[in-house]
Amino acid sequence: MIEGWVTRGAETLLQPLQPAAFSGSSPQDALPTIEVDASRTFQPIEGFGFALTGGSAYLLAGLAAADRADLLQELFGSTDESVGLSCLRLSIGASDLGRTDYSYWDLPPGTADPDLARFDLAAGDPEVVPVLQQILRINPTVKIIASPWSAPTWMKSNGSFVAGSLKPEYYSAYARYFVKYVEAMRGHGIRVSAVTPQNEPHNPKNEPSMVMTATEQAEFIKGYLGPELRKAAPETEILCWDHNCDEPDYPLAVLDDAGARAYIAGVAWHLYSGSAEAMSKVRAHHPAQKMYFTEQWISAQDDFMGALRWHTKNVVIGTLRNWSRTVLEWNLASDPAYALHTPRGAVGALGGVTIGATIKRNAGYYLMAHSARFIRPGSVRVHSSEVDRLPNVACLTPDSRMVMVVMNDADGARRFRVQHRGASATLALGTGDVATLRWNAATAVA
Repeated sequence: MIEGWVTRGAETLLQPLQPAAFSGSSPQDALPTIEVDASRTFQPIEGFGFALTGGSAYLLAGLAAADRADLLQELFGSTDESVGLSCLRLSIGASDLGRTDYSYWDLPPGTADPDLARFDLAAGDPEVVPVLQQILRINPTVKIIASPWSAPTWMKSNGSFVAGSLKPEYYSAYARYFVKYVEAMRGHGIRVSAVTPQNEPHNPKNEPSMVMTATEQAEFIKGYLGPELRKAAPETEILCWDHNCDEPDYPLAVLDDAGARAYIAGVAWHLYSGSAEAMSKVRAHHPAQKMYFTEQWISAQDDFMGALRWHTKNVVIGTLRNWSRTVLEWNLASDPAYALHTPRGAVGALGGVTIGATIKRNAGYYLMAHSARFIRPGSVRVHSSEVDRLPNVACLTPDSRMVMVVMNDADGARRFRVQHRGASATLALGTGDVATLRWNAATAVA
């Protein structure tokens, strides 16, 4: 028996589908069929979530204590009523969705600080750590990936938080900055699972931002960041790239450097351009490398179902079918005016929730409710056949249930079958419907 939940629009959110029974009889019609084969396994799933930006933390911290506790439980809890978020992305220093530009190691001109005595984890966005600690009390296993938008300005070629590059003479100091960050977070009970050397290294227009070529990234990793982290924080992995799917040659160049590759666990990706197939291309060249999808925004101008459909098809289904172990959307929380951003930062970045006089649950929230709630960490992607206009992905969960995220990308309603273990069940989805299906993987009953 297949149980399911469908979203058709703002008035039909995660509504139960009519259960569909499996039958072992041979169907006589020619309905499109999604075949599931649990014997063909792919990557493990490590988590779904958002970026906990400085702005997000500020808004969450501003809620009344009881309201904040309820919302965080709803987002990060493990019950069937919770969304089940299990992964977060943090900025090391400021991101573009915060109140100001800063790093954790800002120094007055001419000041020397070789021991990082002026390192300050509370700089700029002091709400991040306490909000994160509250989240970890709800779910202590949340995976954390951290990325800098910029090095401290005194290390950069242009002395600015925007654009510029890291001066070679500061590679060693910058590597120690990463180590100090990981150690400081550890001191607050927060384990950083992975870091990337630079968010969007080919985007000099954001604020903050910093350019880092593939050659520079490989040199920084193999000569400085890799050795320092392995010595001081071996539990923290390094992911390269952290930018769009239209430039697979960048991570390939970094990974082709054997010295850098020795310290790299995987590749981080965004999808503002290109296609998710780039992840499979890089993995084909370096099969030991893990793929992680780390960012995609939803604009305030996007309509609810248009955003939910695009992100379901391209971010959840598309990246998981191309080896990603995580699905991370951009901002966890926004305010109604989208005011929490740097002067040149993202304008109109819609959060998973909007926090104002009331709390509004947006397309990103329901994207995660259709996926994170059902595909828990430790699940494994399994084979499901590609069917025209029925994009789908299937995962086997740790409790031996099969979960499929599927949508109807056709212009009209569609009936189709799901086939598993020699039995099949017939379902129907309306135009543009986004659905999550679940059944017992061992017996083909819910």
